[in-house]
Amino acid sequence: MEQFQPNANNILDVLYNKKPKYLPLYEHHIDIEFIEKFTGEELIGYQETEPEYFFKKVTEFWKNNTYDAFDFEAPICDVFPEHGAIMGGKLGPIQTRSDFERYPFDEIPHLFWEANKPKLDAIRKVLPTGMKAYGGCGYGIFESAQDLVGYENLCIMQYIDPDLFRDLFIRIGDLYVELWSKMIQEYSDIFIFFRMGDDLGHRTSTMLEPTTIINHILPQTKRIIDLVHHAEKKFLLHSCGNIFEIMPDIITLGIDAKHSNEDQIAPFDEWIKRYNGQIGLFGGFDVNLLSLGTYQSVYDEVLKKGTEYRRICKGYGLGSGNSIASYVSVDGFRGMIDAVKQIRRKEKKQKGVSPKAERTQKSMGQWSKKNDKQHLENVWRKQAKFMDNPAKSYGGFQKNDRRQTMIFYSDLYFKTILGYTTPSAQAN
Repeated sequence: MEQFQPNANNILDVLYNKKPKYLPLYEHHIDIEFIEKFTGEELIGYQETEPEYFFKKVTEFWKNNTYDAFDFEAPICDVFPEHGAIMGGKLGPIQTRSDFERYPFDEIPHLFWEANKPKLDAIRKVLPTGMKAYGGCGYGIFESAQDLVGYENLCIMQYIDPDLFRDLFIRIGDLYVELWSKMIQEYSDIFIFFRMGDDLGHRTSTMLEPTTIINHILPQTKRIIDLVHHAEKKFLLHSCGNIFEIMPDIITLGIDAKHSNEDQIAPFDEWIKRYNGQIGLFGGFDVNLLSLGTYQSVYDEVLKKGTEYRRICKGYGLGSGNSIASYVSVDGFRGMIDAVKQIRRKEKKQKGVSPKAERTQKSMGQWSKKNDKQHLENVWRKQAKFMDNPAKSYGGFQKNDRRQTMIFYSDLYFKTILGYTTPSAQAN
């Protein structure tokens, strides 16, 4: 079996909104717990203590499952002093104007690079040939605001202190510009494209009023997109939830691709219908399918729909609609990976048939394969017999030389162009 060789430029084509040479795989994230379950190797804890070993194992897993690039985000919120509101249900450290003014924003860049530089440097050392990372600075503008205030209190702040609400997003934007500028400047070589994850929607609607998102969040997001584009890199937005109402505004920001889609919000066909040709699209298969389906049911579904998505989409990368969580079935994941491999094999096989051969095969469509082969062998025999006729002259060549030459080229033609082996070739 031919060993897979990553080519990060292949997945990059999706962000240029053009069809890649072969169908790329993409995941927003694959939990380390899942990788451990899949490989049987212990990895948790090594990211901090032995980052080179950790990322060598992680990138090997992605490569072995035929990904061209892998996910890495250096999480901003994790270094926030008093972090925990967004994931841990804590009260955020900023509730009032005085909290905001006292908060040590200026310390965060130091804390961020102290925590993440060893990891980024390790990735640079162990990346397999042809593979790159995608990601950058983890968490988005809105998610950072939630971590600093708390979601419920952030919603209230919008009405009881709109000036603080406005200033908070501007300050977060300033922080992001500082962190992202250094990330782009120092680590563009390891990232094939940059990505920001910022979940803006619930199942039925946006998490804040659309006008609030448009006026306060998207302008800060655009600052980062502009930085990325200025560095001649592409930008992907990952955003969960029903955000159809603000998607035209998001596209206007200049995003190159979008990810996250869940069947309960809208089937992937709807994303294709609305945005194919405007931006690159990633995903397509709900996490529930991968978690609850059997190997065969996942394989069949991905093979069928993945083939169709590949055919109709201008720029498309296949994967889950969100990420491979720890609870995803190993069988389901294998079913998805194997289906993608089969799609690639079919395309490669189809590309191996020359246009001339295809026309020939179509012209003889009324015959069975058996009759086709018999007909071609009869043609071959007539040609060989014709070359035996001493009354014919071909540029001064002797009869036997002419005959052997004709046999050689007819064998070559039938084998390479038409895919049949002639009797003389079989004898050899």
